[in-house]
Amino acid sequence: MKPSVLVVYFSQSGQLRTIIDNMLAPVKDQLDITYSEIELEHPFPFPWSSDSFFDAMPECVEEIPAAIKPMSIPDKNYDLVILGYQPWFLSPSVPTTSFLKSDYAKVLKGKPVLTVVGCRNMWLNAQERIKASLQNVGARIVGNIVFADTNHNLVALFTIIRWMFTGKKEASGMLPEAGVQTADINAATRFGSTILNSLQSQKLDELQPALLAQKAVELKPTLIVLERRGITNFRKFAKYIREKGDRGNPERKSRVMLFKRLLLTGIFVLSPISGATAKLQSIFKRRSFKSLLSYFKGIEYKQGVI
Repeated sequence: MKPSVLVVYFSQSGQLRTIIDNMLAPVKDQLDITYSEIELEHPFPFPWSSDSFFDAMPECVEEIPAAIKPMSIPDKNYDLVILGYQPWFLSPSVPTTSFLKSDYAKVLKGKPVLTVVGCRNMWLNAQERIKASLQNVGARIVGNIVFADTNHNLVALFTIIRWMFTGKKEASGMLPEAGVQTADINAATRFGSTILNSLQSQKLDELQPALLAQKAVELKPTLIVLERRGITNFRKFAKYIREKGDRGNPERKSRVMLFKRLLLTGIFVLSPISGATAKLQSIFKRRSFKSLLSYFKGIEYKQGVI
């Protein structure tokens, strides 16, 4: 009998669905795969408008769910669940949170889960929140694969802004393609046989070490520092903005605009300074960062690490 795999995912642009398809392509005939897409009743726009994008931050960071459309998930004894998601504002996307806080997440109880992340470059806090949510529903995380934009931070920022607000992913002018590079998406096929072997041998506890040997998670120490700083500020602003109401409330628009201006100033003006201080911190605290790198590349969950 073929191992049964459930794929639950949200993919606003379609990139993450392509990644998962490529990942499973070499072994799809040897698996019984069920796909179930997360869709909101009132979806976010794509391409985004500036107002709708920044106004989504508070509920995203505070993990406030939105209503989702009915999901078709056949009642099977799944051997593995693949959860594909993207971080928004250093947190799980609103659709992902909405699924994990819905009754549909009951399908995860007692199941081994492999998370697949598609992101620009920062995913640590989002993954920690996903680990906590999976623990809350009684699931067992057995692996994590991260697909990130490998361009320079500021280059990746320019290309993701172009993609989010115009819908243009392709290279243009002096800028490369946005998002996860095509070569990395195509190379996702290397993980298929590793996943299949773990299922067939019933050794899912050995899946993450095998994936790490294939460079499933690449992480720079400086990103740990930068993300810790970023999520701390996002949490403060999320509470500040929500004092004026829920998403879409015009009463909070001025606070959203203040957050937008400060965020863009921090990224474009202060980013080089922040990057330099983060680099120094990672050098002077090399031993503790070595431990953190090992933790974030793994699947263990400890509350309050970030």
